[in-house]
Amino acid sequence: MSYDYDLLVIGAGSGGVRAARMAATYGAKVAVIEEFRVGGTCVIRGCVPKKLYVYASRFKDQFDIASSFGWQVDASFDWPALVAAKEREITRLEHAYTSNLEKPGVEIIRDRGVVTGTNSVRLVAGNRELTAERILIATGARPFIPEIPGAELAITSNEAFDLPALPRSILIEGGGYVAVEFATIFAGLGVDTTLIYRGDCVLRGFDEDMRRGLEAGLIDRGIRLIYQTSITALSEAGDDVRATFSDGVSAPYGAVMFATGRRPNVDGLGLESAGVKVNDFGVIAVDKFSQTSVPSIYAVGDVTGRAQLTPVAIREGWYFAETVYNNNPLWVDHSLIPTAVFAEPEIGTVGLTEHEAATHGDIDVYVARFRPMQNTLSTRTERMVLKLITEKDGGKVLGVHILGPSAAEMIQLVAIAVGMSATKADFDRTIALHPSAAEELVTFKSPSHIYRNGHKV
Repeated sequence: MSYDYDLLVIGAGSGGVRAARMAATYGAKVAVIEEFRVGGTCVIRGCVPKKLYVYASRFKDQFDIASSFGWQVDASFDWPALVAAKEREITRLEHAYTSNLEKPGVEIIRDRGVVTGTNSVRLVAGNRELTAERILIATGARPFIPEIPGAELAITSNEAFDLPALPRSILIEGGGYVAVEFATIFAGLGVDTTLIYRGDCVLRGFDEDMRRGLEAGLIDRGIRLIYQTSITALSEAGDDVRATFSDGVSAPYGAVMFATGRRPNVDGLGLESAGVKVNDFGVIAVDKFSQTSVPSIYAVGDVTGRAQLTPVAIREGWYFAETVYNNNPLWVDHSLIPTAVFAEPEIGTVGLTEHEAATHGDIDVYVARFRPMQNTLSTRTERMVLKLITEKDGGKVLGVHILGPSAAEMIQLVAIAVGMSATKADFDRTIALHPSAAEELVTFKSPSHIYRNGHKV
């Protein structure tokens, strides 16, 4: 059967762009359908602008300790200038993504694509149907907004980057990456910030020392934390938004932000017309090669619910192209993924948490806590935490967790060693780089505590 294209990709985010570009490089005729901007959440309103805003928020900390190093700083902050600079950078990146698609011959179609069959997609605005031997769904995810009265009065991470002005105060609901990172951003830029979370501590699923260390760091920066509570309603209160909580208390805020997770972008995509299996949360079921229940339709990235991280989506897109268009079957190992939380303090982590590792067998746990060197001339008392979890008696490294300056940069390199099944003995053989925080990872002498037969001793 003759088709218009070998591959139609719906969504020009990180996973879709990589898959399209690689498939075209291998000789496939490819088109990418995108209704918004090329680059997806990460580039346009996710990782990249978030990290830029985190950088901006950290200057306050640097100014606070500058006098300890002999500097006198008289600084002011200009929100519109930051927004404009961010927009210039993501526009540059969008052009780069577009160029990377066009060079190998990928056609970019600016429209909304809806699946109409196992091999067909309808362009909504263009009102025409395209056919392809294969279809790849790479539409990413969107912020989840709770169904409560007045929910439309709140913002999400989508709108937070382009507010016309900083609010006098903000209430952020959530306890994950997005919530703590935006709490860091707004507090660092001078906004009176409150974080509300239904759990008992932020970052559920992370190592407990990382969770409590970040919690202390947020409090040190003046962020108020409200636990085991949620927002039940929002209403207008003059120029403010009044939030009513599950405990009956209410209070006004300059802005309210939902950071309550993300859901796959599959609404109105027409997957049911092709018979693609999707669960109640919109997650598309795929096998290890990213193939859905329909052989001609694949999916990568956040819509698959495997790991909502940009590098994972990129790798899934790349391996899809390798498997299908280069006769080189590859699948992504999702069992060992390093990740970072760009809050303040920063977190970098790879491998098992202490709790997880303790269920696997006998382990040794090494922990170091100390003031970062950049704070030793000041009165700041925050502690950096480095944690190494190994099999007993110098065995395999099972997990590494770092809280403090440059944690993400460190964990990326540590992840190489962990992925190679390095042991505590391998770390011990490495000569320390002094003075650095990372040297603590290779100078641990004895465990802080151990687990034997599932019990901490």
